[in-house]
Amino acid sequence: MFVQQDEFEQQLPILKQAVEDALALAKSEGVSGAEVAISRQQGLSVSMRKGEVDTLEFNQDGALGISVYMGHQKGSASTSDLSKEALSQAVKAAVHIASHTSEDPCNGPAEKSWLATEVPDLDLYHPQAMDVEHAIAVASRAEAVALAHDPRIVNSDGATFGTHNGTRVYGNSHGFLHGYRSSRHSLSCVVIGSEGEQMQRDYGYSVARDPAALWSAEKVGEEAARKTVERLGGRKLDTCSVPVLFSPEMAGGFVSHLVAAISGSNLYRQSSFLLDQLGEKIFPEFFNITERPHLPRALGSSPFDSEGVATVERDIISDGVLQSYLLTSYAARKMGMASTGHAGGIHNWQVASTDGDQKALLQKMGKGLLVTEVMGQGVNIVTGDYSRGAAGFWVENGEIQFPVEEITIAGNLKDMFQQIVAVGNDVDYRGAMHSGSILLENMRVAGN
Repeated sequence: MFVQQDEFEQQLPILKQAVEDALALAKSEGVSGAEVAISRQQGLSVSMRKGEVDTLEFNQDGALGISVYMGHQKGSASTSDLSKEALSQAVKAAVHIASHTSEDPCNGPAEKSWLATEVPDLDLYHPQAMDVEHAIAVASRAEAVALAHDPRIVNSDGATFGTHNGTRVYGNSHGFLHGYRSSRHSLSCVVIGSEGEQMQRDYGYSVARDPAALWSAEKVGEEAARKTVERLGGRKLDTCSVPVLFSPEMAGGFVSHLVAAISGSNLYRQSSFLLDQLGEKIFPEFFNITERPHLPRALGSSPFDSEGVATVERDIISDGVLQSYLLTSYAARKMGMASTGHAGGIHNWQVASTDGDQKALLQKMGKGLLVTEVMGQGVNIVTGDYSRGAAGFWVENGEIQFPVEEITIAGNLKDMFQQIVAVGNDVDYRGAMHSGSILLENMRVAGN
């Protein structure tokens, strides 16, 4: 049964009690350590297509997961039933599994000294009523604006409005027991344009913790239509080597390859092109990244990671030098280091700007390729080799000349990192990676 908003907001103490009960049951089984996480989410999502409701979904889910440790043996189980009997069965199942697993000296909850001792309120919870009529109206308006924007917009792949709330609690046998609520609201629109024999598709979207911070339906619809129309008339390029400018949306994805390369799981497996690079210069001296996990209302904010480890502001790249790996407690033990609070991902990376907006960077580039879309999975984190399908715009004399499609951009991430020339101030905040446009000195572009 779908829980009403006021009832959902009362779940935090209930979930904390379930975690406390599960930990007590684990202790009674004589385990040497245990950790329990539970989450509850509920939401509404409405998709409209050509003025009609395409899908309407209410969702409510979540489960409690427990991991127990018998020395260095680990067993895990989960349950969506929070009754004492179900919790007891889950604990017993985890203990039984642990008794049959191999010992791993790196197993165990995060060290007590790594855990968060304070849990600040990061203003992450801004619920909105699960109002179907409102959701339909907003999505319909975004689509209608997009379809009316230009006669070349001939069809719609739909507009979707979503609002979701969640509660998360984590506890372990060190006495850590904390939780918090969060919300996430989104609006997106996808339309299709046609000109002559060619058809193109593009989108606009907005996402925020606070519904008041969402873009208007008009802005989302106009962005979807504008981007689609701009892509019409796309051409191939002759194969060449030229400067490349990643748009803010693509720049965040480009920097995310650094996340994979310095994550503990890849490092201790010796499967990263950035092995043994801590303290080494891997970017130009002007390039800086700071992580700020406690920004109010930000999408990547969290008071602690999924193991209860404190999230702290830290330099990732300082003057081009790698300052930190990204380690869970398991990876930290594997590498003889301390957890960095990255179980579950990164927290608001701020890529420092060095120049003006995208227009200024186009002028700086002069002639080259503006990349607004990449496709495929052609990134090898072991070697750093990078080769992806791309689309965007050809630039000459600092001005966009025509759209480009059906090309491939290639290089090696180690070289690409060093070849960054500038970072724009046109920052995209719609995620945990906050970056403006990034200009690279040179890449290989394969076309005709």
